Amino acid sequence: MASGRRRDERGSALVDFTLVSVVLLPIVLGIVQVALVLHVRATLAAAASEGARLAATAGSSPGEGVARTRSQIAEAVGAGYARDVEVHRVTIDGAPAIEITVRAEVPALGLGGPAVELSVSGRAVQEDAPDGDKR
Repeated sequence: MASGRRRDERGSALVDFTLVSVVLLPIVLGIVQVALVLHVRATLAAAASEGARLAATAGSSPGEGVARTRSQIAEAVGAGYARDVEVHRVTIDGAPAIEITVRAEVPALGLGGPAVELSVSGRAVQEDAPDGDKR
């Protein structure tokens, strides 16, 4: 009786695996996509902040901040994410500051498909130029 039951269940593990895979695979791929987007977003934000700090340093120019931002993004996640980098002079609590904004699209799982659009900014208060030297 027990051997007859075992024969009837032959191949059921393959069916079980297939059914579980159909549910788990999209969940795992979704988690990977979220991790990829968060990694790229954190990298872009760090590069924008670093570029803004450089641009706000006495003796530096906004163009140097943009160049630093682009180079850090290119080294960390690829030059394709560094295409849209803008610099603006802004005011933070009444103090002059530099803001660098990076806009990029992260493709689904890095392969293509519907992209997630990101826009991050980094700001830094400008340092005063020594001896009244103006840029």
